[in-house]
Amino acid sequence: MARPRKPLLSRDRIVAAASALVDAEGLEAVSTRRLAAELGVSGPSLYNHFRTKDDILEAVADAVSAQVDLEMFDPADGRDWRTALHDWAVSYRAALKAHPNIVPVFARGPGRRPAGLRIADAVFGAMVRAGWPPAEATRIGALMRYFITGSALASFAGGFVDDESAYDPADYPHLGRAHLLAEHRQQVDEGAFDTGLRAIITGLTSEYAAIVRT
Repeated sequence: MARPRKPLLSRDRIVAAASALVDAEGLEAVSTRRLAAELGVSGPSLYNHFRTKDDILEAVADAVSAQVDLEMFDPADGRDWRTALHDWAVSYRAALKAHPNIVPVFARGPGRRPAGLRIADAVFGAMVRAGWPPAEATRIGALMRYFITGSALASFAGGFVDDESAYDPADYPHLGRAHLLAEHRQQVDEGAFDTGLRAIITGLTSEYAAIVRT
């Protein structure tokens, strides 16, 4: 009986294996040697598809970008720019939350990543169509990236230890309940994101009204 053939090496297989490593162990776990072992191939064969480790990580980031919903920015969708911006931000953060270890790569910007550039193009185009001047539309895109990637990079509540003795009231008179934050991590972090997103859109709405009046 013939031995089963190994699956052919492809960019998709490499990206899937790298993504699993990043999710499980972080960016530092990814190396051509480790990936080759995971895929059952020789290290040099990876270079037929990617030149460097950074190229692989960029591809992993782009695969996550492709999970972000952009339908709300389609001119035929019907959502106004406020609702579209809100719904997109929620979808974007959900994609990053599912893969938090890749967020530092996102923080560098879209670079040459096709899906990342499609996101930037969709946001900018929708804001300009809505009446924002191009310079303001660019700033909105930057603002939203800072906010979304920052919120997905780390947990605010998780940054506080659950040891009550760490918050001596003599030194920290207002942190008497800080040791409870980690226990309510999801509630605090999700609430912070929702509050921040509402505040951003409310502020942009006021600014937009002033622009339209002029």
